[in-house]
Amino acid sequence: MAAAPEDGEPEPFSPSVFLDLPPTPRVEGDDDDPPLLTDDLVLPYISRMLMEEDMDDDRFFYHYPDHPALLQAQQPFADILSGSGSGSANGSGTTFTPSSPSSSSSYVNVVVPAFATATWPYDPLELTQRLTAGAAQEAGSQFFQSTDKGSQSRHVQNRVSMEDMINQAFLKGMEEANKLLPGTSSSSSNKDGALLFGETNHGHGNSRGRRKNRRHDDFLEEGGETGRKSKLMAPEPEETGEMVDKMVIDGYNLCVNKMKTLSITTPTTKEVNNKNSSNLSTLLIHCAEAVSMDDHATAAQLLAQIKKLSSPRGDANQRLASCFAEGLEARLAGTGSTLYSSLVAKRSTSVTEFLKAYQLYLAVSCFKMTAYRFSNMTISKAIAGKKKLHIVDYGVLYGCQWPNLLHYLANRRGGPPEVRMTCIDLPEPGFRPTARVDETGRRLSKFARQCGLPFKFHGIAAKWETVRADDLDIDADEVLVVNSINKFENLMDEAGIDDDIHRPSPRDVVLRNIRKMMRPPAAAADVFIHSVVNCSYATPFFVARFREALFHYSAMFDMLDATVSRDSDLRVAVERDLVGWCALNVVACEGADRVERPETYRQWQARNRKAGLRQLPFFPNAEKILREKMRNEYHKDFVIDVENNWLLQGWKGRILYAMSTWAAADDNTISSEL
Repeated sequence: MAAAPEDGEPEPFSPSVFLDLPPTPRVEGDDDDPPLLTDDLVLPYISRMLMEEDMDDDRFFYHYPDHPALLQAQQPFADILSGSGSGSANGSGTTFTPSSPSSSSSYVNVVVPAFATATWPYDPLELTQRLTAGAAQEAGSQFFQSTDKGSQSRHVQNRVSMEDMINQAFLKGMEEANKLLPGTSSSSSNKDGALLFGETNHGHGNSRGRRKNRRHDDFLEEGGETGRKSKLMAPEPEETGEMVDKMVIDGYNLCVNKMKTLSITTPTTKEVNNKNSSNLSTLLIHCAEAVSMDDHATAAQLLAQIKKLSSPRGDANQRLASCFAEGLEARLAGTGSTLYSSLVAKRSTSVTEFLKAYQLYLAVSCFKMTAYRFSNMTISKAIAGKKKLHIVDYGVLYGCQWPNLLHYLANRRGGPPEVRMTCIDLPEPGFRPTARVDETGRRLSKFARQCGLPFKFHGIAAKWETVRADDLDIDADEVLVVNSINKFENLMDEAGIDDDIHRPSPRDVVLRNIRKMMRPPAAAADVFIHSVVNCSYATPFFVARFREALFHYSAMFDMLDATVSRDSDLRVAVERDLVGWCALNVVACEGADRVERPETYRQWQARNRKAGLRQLPFFPNAEKILREKMRNEYHKDFVIDVENNWLLQGWKGRILYAMSTWAAADDNTISSEL
């Protein structure tokens, strides 16, 4: 169940990106005040992930191993391995050569690894690397379609020769075109005179295409290909080189500058009057009522009217109506689960697109960033004067919260503590269920190593309710911090348990497990940081759930409309991948497929107390610090407040998120509350 870190020593993070930051400022005054942490590392951390090679290339093969296209591509290689034997004398592998090297200088080698005697002789990583070589795949499949050995050899030779001519002509054309472009001498070559094809400051996509072509060329070279030096016009710089450092820093500055201009790009005049907006809301509610009564004719008519008035690139109400109309249409057709699964699959495989959208969301919305700041401030206060820290994080995703905290702890007065992080995330489908949590652990370990912070990472891919306190190897000498940022609303509640009414809900199971992880109240340093989505559309009654979700997401779409221009493609990605897919799940799915089940923070407060947790008082001056950050960096319509030791966040008066801190309660308190 645990995911161990990679054995090899990965390359460290670029020092010029992360380590040249000034020391973290410290608060002077009352010791009860929470320390200030820099927020400069979240967006560069995401930019760093976007610079990584092959972020999206391999995920499809791991997540969907039974896809027909993948199985068809695997078949030629399976035929090779099944008929070529099971290894060499020295155990390092065997080589299968379709044609004799003497007959031609162009031939293809397929190396069978030493573990080829297994039922499926390739491990997923090597298989993926071979499948991503497009030209090699086509050459191999066409080779096996022929039965004559001479024709096989000629076919491969002709194809390689043709590709050689095309590559030379293409590269020559690029070289001539670059000479004609003004001002390209400095951007197309480095100090050593090496030409960098496709690496511009527009993003990472162009360089990825060049790298894929290079994989093709390397595959042909391994087969004895010689005399083709045109494709190796220059070496590519190291990933941790100065140019990548500059791109990361410039990318962050460009992102910040762009965010400063977003608020003034929104039109000041109302393009759609309030009457049309109210009409859309009324039509949506009437359509939901018709869908709940299986009145297909009325629902279809209302959907047609909604589609005429809505648009995915209109104002906030039009975009909201377009999103909810898609969910109603899928529910009416009975395809809600299929549509939601396709969105999940796209989000899982298109990591780069998701991270770009997430980066924009963090820059224009204070909800996540405030939650990160509050959580990191709580942890830094809990670890004050202590030497060991253990963080248990539910739903780590890509670990964007933690670079700020790790950098702060590495520069802490009195020396850095020993940090151990256990990240629990849901398993990924396919070959590697721990793929994402492993990648996150690798990145965080590199970052901590470069900061000089003692750090250990332990990843667990499992359902959250199945992880017990005994699985975490908790040390009594460590300060334990359990962290959950808007994750537990995806757990099933009592309404989702229909087979056994006496079985506790997964939400209560997780909270009780957290209580067992924490030490008795005498050890007050242990803390549970709980952030929730404040909404009540978890009800099983569809129309009531639809109304509540409509009001909740109308605030989200209005917030994006006020902070991001309407012609932004990234805004469309945010509304689809971060907001819209949740709304679609609420509207179109039922039963176990409906995973969006938020409750109000008062309901979570009652659950936590029932599980044996006691709420901690709010930090002095924490509200002032967070409010000042919000006022200086975000839109004026964001609101922040403190009520009953809950930090509340919202938009234009509507509370959308809430955070609080908890510790283990003594047995007397639990029995009195029960």
